[in-house]
Amino acid sequence: MVLTSWARAVSGAIALALVAGCSDSGDPDLGEATCDESSAGFACDHVYLLSHLSLTDLGAGEGTHLNDIWGWTDPETGREYALVGRTDGTAFVNVTDPANAVYLGVLPMHAGATPGVWRDIKVYRDHAFIVADGSGDHGVQVFDLTALRQASGAPVEYSESAHYDGLASAHNIAINEASGFAYVVGANGGGETCSGGLHMLDIRDPRHPVFAGCYADSTTGRFLTGYVHDTQCVNYAGPDARFRGREICFTASESAIGIVDVTDKAHPVSLATASYPNTAYAHQGWLSEDQAYFYLDDELDELGKTASRTRTLVWDMRMLDEPLMITEHLGTTSASDHNQFVRDQYLYQSNYSSGLRVLNIADPAHPAEVGFFDTVPGDDEPGFRGAWSNYPYFPSGTIVVSSIGEGLFVLRFTPAGVTQ
Repeated sequence: MVLTSWARAVSGAIALALVAGCSDSGDPDLGEATCDESSAGFACDHVYLLSHLSLTDLGAGEGTHLNDIWGWTDPETGREYALVGRTDGTAFVNVTDPANAVYLGVLPMHAGATPGVWRDIKVYRDHAFIVADGSGDHGVQVFDLTALRQASGAPVEYSESAHYDGLASAHNIAINEASGFAYVVGANGGGETCSGGLHMLDIRDPRHPVFAGCYADSTTGRFLTGYVHDTQCVNYAGPDARFRGREICFTASESAIGIVDVTDKAHPVSLATASYPNTAYAHQGWLSEDQAYFYLDDELDELGKTASRTRTLVWDMRMLDEPLMITEHLGTTSASDHNQFVRDQYLYQSNYSSGLRVLNIADPAHPAEVGFFDTVPGDDEPGFRGAWSNYPYFPSGTIVVSSIGEGLFVLRFTPAGVTQ
């Protein structure tokens, strides 16, 4: 594990730290710090490495890799935890002191399931909800995260707190924390698959998920089944006054995006679907904080040579029944894009071989890259290696990134012009 040796306060509260991964080539007392891109092989710009845990540090055995990641802030203690997907379970890491990330233990995959490449984790009311794809009878694991408060000493093997068996494998799970509903997508292999679309769960009682309904649009998906690869569901408060107060899901459905009103789970209503030029695989997207714009990545266009560089599609969502793609932002490398999330005026993208990329979206139609940290030195080509996902929502400003073969990176982004 790499640990940092330097830390300073930003705005009286945010600590910055630098290690072998990135070194400060500026004077933090005099002005803006910069990354030395040659330092230890990790190229970076305005994103600083606080600590790094390898696969071995995360308890991963031979042949085990990482996938998705999420985070949890304990409302009682204020401690911050990274929830790191492994192909065989979920690892828990205390990142409260970001310069000294501590592996606490693992929740193995559900008994009877098999290891799989894809695992996804989201959080509601201090419980983690975990699905896995291509993993047999995995279902949805529920884990009470408050158990981590007692962690001490050697890593612990945890047990799930509850289990939902209304489906077998699933690719992803989204949670609308404002409504208390979860949306499992890409379900397959058994149970109520909802044709791979939205499998809706009432999780307001976290340990007792209850099936609430299905949604699938048979005009979308590679095989026109309504398959949904990923979704974001919100209590809508955006500019389209007709739908304020409704619960709306924005889906990435392989061949198109979709917008659906799921307020009535028994009778969801499709508001719109839309495709775009050179569609290869509509993978995942995220709304701007004012819910007026949607940022979509297409995972396969770089590999298929229909996009010369990492392509982010910007959608105007000011009329929910008439989504309009207004621009294609091309990144600085040709890496395949993966998961992305918005916090404030920044879009945090995990783009496989080019690592974490930070885009300023203060001008929504004109994203501009303002920082990066490359978790795979010397390789920015299309393909499925490197940074899988990130979680940028810790109150401290710490960002955690999962990299498939490289481990967990604990980072800090400092915009240009911010004095260290």
